Amino acid sequence: MRKSLSAIVATAALALTVSACGSNSTSTTANGGSSAAPSAAATPAAALTDLKGKSTAVKLDPMFLAGLTSLKLKPGVVGTAKLTDGSLIFPITGGTATYYAPGSRDPYVESMIKHEGSGISLTNGKTKVELTNFTVDAGKSMLMGDVSANGKSVVMQAPIMFLDGRTLKPLDTTSEPGFGILEGTKVSLTKAATDLLNMTYGTKALTPFFPVGVAKITLQLPAK
Repeated sequence: MRKSLSAIVATAALALTVSACGSNSTSTTANGGSSAAPSAAATPAAALTDLKGKSTAVKLDPMFLAGLTSLKLKPGVVGTAKLTDGSLIFPITGGTATYYAPGSRDPYVESMIKHEGSGISLTNGKTKVELTNFTVDAGKSMLMGDVSANGKSVVMQAPIMFLDGRTLKPLDTTSEPGFGILEGTKVSLTKAATDLLNMTYGTKALTPFFPVGVAKITLQLPAK
């Protein structure tokens, strides 16, 4: 007997929740360190407590686009998100970010960066999954988000993407006056996300750490 969509997404949501609860707290962080033992003594080079722009952009990996094509999934944007020159762009709507000099603290980037009202969609003509309202938690190397299927909520603020910052460049405050840029973090799908998408679309093609792209976070700095 074929399962209904609601039964599938309910099972997928349970898998997503269980996977989130069983995540490894000592995994590599977004800045290439370990999240197990942060040092509290260092002084922040930049501390932003009330973010009001600009955006998080993800330059899509060709493997991600090829994978979606092979699964006959059509990507789209939701809300205020944009797809420009091969990059998904999500406006920053709030949150906090703290940056320390690399090597002075582990992890040296901490954040809870909000992107409310934007996201991405994946559809095969019958089922449309939306991943929205992203939160970048740099200290845990994770991008969280809300998941819905055909307009019905599946789970909220689930671990959707892993952020590997071993290639993160130092904070750039010169390229764009008034803004700080954190660029180079590699973005990939978590096991929780691939389990949910595989269940929803009836495939086994997506695997944990399936590459999504490279992130560029542009933060508005306080006026001097």
